[in-house]
Amino acid sequence: METGLFTANNVWMMLCTGLVFFMHLGFSFLEIGLTRQKNTVNILFKNVFIITAGLLMYYIGGFNLMYPGFEDGDLGFLKFAGFGIAAPENGMTPQYADGGYTWWTDFLFQGMFAATAATIVSGAVAERVKLGGFMIFTILYVGLVYPIVGSWQWGKGFLSTLSFGSAEGFYDFAGSTLVHSVGGWGALIAVYLLGARIGKFGEDGKPRAIPGHNLPLAAAGVLILWLGWFGFNGGSVLSANPESTSLVLVTTCLAAAAGGISAFITSSLRYKQYDLTMFLNGILGGLVGITAGADQMSPNEAVIIGLIAGVIIVFGVALIDRLKLDDPVGAIAVHLICGIWGTLAVGIFGAMASFDQFLVQLAGVGTIATFCSATAFLILFAVKKFAGIRVSEQEELEGLDIHEHGMDAYADFRMNQH
Repeated sequence: METGLFTANNVWMMLCTGLVFFMHLGFSFLEIGLTRQKNTVNILFKNVFIITAGLLMYYIGGFNLMYPGFEDGDLGFLKFAGFGIAAPENGMTPQYADGGYTWWTDFLFQGMFAATAATIVSGAVAERVKLGGFMIFTILYVGLVYPIVGSWQWGKGFLSTLSFGSAEGFYDFAGSTLVHSVGGWGALIAVYLLGARIGKFGEDGKPRAIPGHNLPLAAAGVLILWLGWFGFNGGSVLSANPESTSLVLVTTCLAAAAGGISAFITSSLRYKQYDLTMFLNGILGGLVGITAGADQMSPNEAVIIGLIAGVIIVFGVALIDRLKLDDPVGAIAVHLICGIWGTLAVGIFGAMASFDQFLVQLAGVGTIATFCSATAFLILFAVKKFAGIRVSEQEELEGLDIHEHGMDAYADFRMNQH
């Protein structure tokens, strides 16, 4: 491979790394906007902690747990290549990763993905989770659970060789299941163990809206996330291949647009009003839905996947409420339910579509669901028992910013109110 092409590939991957990093600002804005003013600092603190601790945990052992170098004879379930990171002899040459990027770029790009799983949980548990308990969960979930699951597919573990009939290997291009559903299962278990926010469900059991304090920030967050997905999916091509990257960006954008339109139309018909939050989450649902097969779909198929994801968002949010689970930002509907849909869609649409492939996808979803739910429950149950995961009633009512941080995100504004 010529040096110029190798350099171009690596520059593209570094740009995509930056875009995925930028997504953490999008998550922060979205979570802030859809929650109350009194918890803004707390949400920002959690998101900053996630990216900093997540990168360090991925450096300490996560990267080598996710890419341990499974060999013939290994079960492909668990292997560890050692602590820390050290580039191999060919790590900075075109011989590494077929010239798509260097070893260091590989680590950093994958590290950005790792932190995203815990960010998904952050939004679902907002406004009542104890910060210390959440930090313990983040360290263990990002440091151990995420890379183990990732090794099963992207690390060439047992899911990558799982076969049924004519289908060979579970497929998840950029992480509908391996990133989004991993975070989604953690969010579901956390929300169940935490319980609902005070006032979310009335005495009659019916859900009550707790409006977010800044919808402009929420909208900005979603648009930043959409931009970041250019790196999330575009970088998952693992090179700057013109045909592949351009197709992936087209399918990604069309699914996002279709998801937004579908969610806003569905929610308008169902609730007789134009709901901005449903519109925004529909965009995210479309993005999550296309992520598993963005490189396998035609533009038409991407639109269909997005349209279905938008409908899933509206009914998914309603289902979560009906189950009396309190998810302030809709993370479970977006990342878990649409993540499952996108993964199964690989067996229904696109170049890999077949009933056999659908069954392989279903088996992969079930395996990861079982492992993530069990490990999230064990971690959170232990933290709940020994350290606690929910703040006191007084702290929740008065706001986590003052009680856990001793500061206010909008100090001047609050002073002027008095």
